Amino acid sequence: MNFDDTPQEAEFRAKARAWIAANAPREYEDELKKAALGRIQLKSANILEVAKAWQKKKADAGWAVPHWPKDYGGRGASPIERVIWQQEEGVFGKLGALFIIGHGMCGPTMMAYAQEEHKLRYLPPLASGENIWCQLFSEPAGGSDVAGLRTRAEKDGDDWVINGQKIWTSGAHHSDYGILITRTDPNVPKHKGLTMFFLNMKSPGVEVKPIKQANGQAEFNEVYFTDVRIPDSQRLGAVGDGWNVSLTTLMNERMAIGAGVATGFPELFDFVSHLTLDDGPAIDDPAVRSKLANWAVRASGLRYTSFRSISALSRGERPGPENSIGKLVAGAMLQDVATYALDLQGASGVLNGPEDAEVAGKFQAMLLRSPATRVEGGTDEILRNIIAERVLGLPGDIRVDKDVPFNKIPTRGRA
Repeated sequence: MNFDDTPQEAEFRAKARAWIAANAPREYEDELKKAALGRIQLKSANILEVAKAWQKKKADAGWAVPHWPKDYGGRGASPIERVIWQQEEGVFGKLGALFIIGHGMCGPTMMAYAQEEHKLRYLPPLASGENIWCQLFSEPAGGSDVAGLRTRAEKDGDDWVINGQKIWTSGAHHSDYGILITRTDPNVPKHKGLTMFFLNMKSPGVEVKPIKQANGQAEFNEVYFTDVRIPDSQRLGAVGDGWNVSLTTLMNERMAIGAGVATGFPELFDFVSHLTLDDGPAIDDPAVRSKLANWAVRASGLRYTSFRSISALSRGERPGPENSIGKLVAGAMLQDVATYALDLQGASGVLNGPEDAEVAGKFQAMLLRSPATRVEGGTDEILRNIIAERVLGLPGDIRVDKDVPFNKIPTRGRA
């Protein structure tokens, strides 16, 4: 690993740092520093409006999605320069959470499979934050099996007619567009009869229903499709090749999410540094220090694993499975850290209001959000399978339905 910038990288870092220093919305800096996973809110402003304004300002100066081609709203920066930008943006990068699906997953899929005229039309406003995109994959009956989807697309002239349901769709309630995977042929094995499209989320027949979460927020949604018409020109990839198209999306999803999953350790360390227990400062308690040491080692391991990816990017190489490992470890760690922090808070840990709760209910919000972190972007079990099969070379899971036509797969067990 090499932690030093090359002269070109140092020059890029200096430019990025200077621009951020001159343009960042400093009035929200303190609130963003205190924002934890599960609660990114602003007291004096609408978070969506602030995020869009910051993204548009970046876009006007060429910083919106630095590694994208210029024609599509980027600046043609290298992968390592993208990482440098993220490092320098720091706390203001939290405002980009609303765009992570569009920038990290939908955009790369559009670049790989959309018609050129569609790339030029849809990608620049996606980069600038003027349009928000979502990813319509998961279904109620499918669980983690994306290929088990039942949403149908039937050809009707130059259009496709869509009927079905998606679930756990992040950000669908404020999305303008989305990428959608459907089943177009039920007579072939489940991985072979899929087709991908992109669509306007305001199309007739699209109904979005937010799902109220345990933490009081509603980031996820159910999305229903009733005779929704999509032009064939909005198909991504060949008919029946949707699984291969989806792999592009999923690969970018794991890179986008896995590289930036919070662990909760910095927040916990800051909390115990100022906490007083019955027998003195928490930071002097041997049991607390043992917990902190354990999590410090894990956080350090994640950090240096990330540095390996950065070094690979700097050399122009493609990173390996490090981001899948990062998400797997960080997701469980986040849940454990939040649970321990609530234990230390005692009875005050159940309070949620900022006027009443210690550290404004930060760890409560973190705990209530953390189970979703272990599901979205690939469950712990899926990631373990990826690591086992693709890194360690272990035998794959037995998949008895792999070569069975989808319409022949039983939908319920015997009584």
